[in-house]
Amino acid sequence: MKTFASLLLAGTVLATGAVAQDAAPEIKMDQALHDRLPEAVKTAGKMISVNNGSFPPYEIVEGDHMTGASADLTDALEKLLGVEIEHETVGGLPALLTGVNSGRYQFAFGPIGDFKSREEANDFVDWVQEFVVFAVKTGNPKGIVSLDTACGTRISVMAGGSAERVIKAQSDKCVADGKDAVTVQSYTDQPSSVLAVRSNRADAFFSSQAPLTYFVAQANGQLELTGVGEKNGFDNLYQGAVVPKGSELGPVLLDAVKELQANGTYAVIMKKWGLENNMLAEPGINLGGVIPK
Repeated sequence: MKTFASLLLAGTVLATGAVAQDAAPEIKMDQALHDRLPEAVKTAGKMISVNNGSFPPYEIVEGDHMTGASADLTDALEKLLGVEIEHETVGGLPALLTGVNSGRYQFAFGPIGDFKSREEANDFVDWVQEFVVFAVKTGNPKGIVSLDTACGTRISVMAGGSAERVIKAQSDKCVADGKDAVTVQSYTDQPSSVLAVRSNRADAFFSSQAPLTYFVAQANGQLELTGVGEKNGFDNLYQGAVVPKGSELGPVLLDAVKELQANGTYAVIMKKWGLENNMLAEPGINLGGVIPK
């Protein structure tokens, strides 16, 4: 029997693997989009997209190789823009944003949560709508179904992410209401956060619904989702690619994603990875809302 870790490394998707779909159309370079790329990118003939480790089913990182929906979409962008896109991994979201803003990496395709506070330093090319829920042991022994029921429990989150900020704010609210605080456990990657729940070091993992659905499907019946259909501290949650504030690359990526939508590539890839409920009808720049205080 395959272990949970081996399934992750193999990139197995949603119970039976990537869903068979109609083939994506052939993609040819769009000269007009290529010509709008920053001069440094055209000269180099490549861009580097940075990630902060596995975020399945979008990004499944094994060594220096990445698969998943984001990998498939950036492969399509390579062909459309006429430049190579390389992938590099850093430890944690803060390091990712620092790398993008310093110019070491041209962008992060993500998807990464778009919030007004983050838009102060970055522009987001949003191509996903997401929801935040809990992954718990099957049977939900701690009865965690919403933020209000998280008081006195141990919750794992991604370090530096929006879910971390929301659950810490909820912990303060628990204390103010005379309840026990939330013990927040912050990890740099998704697999570590999930394994904390599986090993009973945490009671739940609070994160985006799409990757949690993936992890639950790979957990051999040991995990389940809760809090589905609740706002859980978020509203109109959008995620997307990240570029430095004011970068000329942002509008190019937006129009490239729109082209992948128009020719059907976006829908084929999203459905292949079980992400049809996360598709955006219209991508945009800086669509994000405000993180609740």
